[in-house]
Amino acid sequence: MTNPQRVTLITLGVADLDRSKAFYGALGWVPAEEQEGVAFYQMQGMALGLFGKAALAEDQGRGGAELGTGAMTLAQNFATEAEVDDAFDAAVAAGAKVLKRPEKVFWGGYSGYYADPDGHVWEVAMNPFWPLGEDGSLTLPGAG
Repeated sequence: MTNPQRVTLITLGVADLDRSKAFYGALGWVPAEEQEGVAFYQMQGMALGLFGKAALAEDQGRGGAELGTGAMTLAQNFATEAEVDDAFDAAVAAGAKVLKRPEKVFWGGYSGYYADPDGHVWEVAMNPFWPLGEDGSLTLPGAG
């Protein structure tokens, strides 16, 4: 068997689970499932987990390790620039740190960045070359 090309769960290590749940709650996100020390949000075809950093390090077999944030970006694509602006403004109102306000970008789209309370970076973007499904899902052109 080969390793399938998919992601089913993204887990973010957080310093304060209640603070993180409040931030994502202010964006309108509701946990689908909660267990001791972790909250799971149902996404389109996958899930996002918020997990206390110490418990996540223990779960990874790295008990006592200090986890940081990775050099990665999570992204949400939208159909219009106005939707990007609305999502960005909602995140800032919920307490996100502004990294780069949405603007037209060199690759032909419109994009901005913010960080959640734990420093996890989110991009909000409109890419005219990547049409979205009615439900907001993304299928890369040619991957169909």
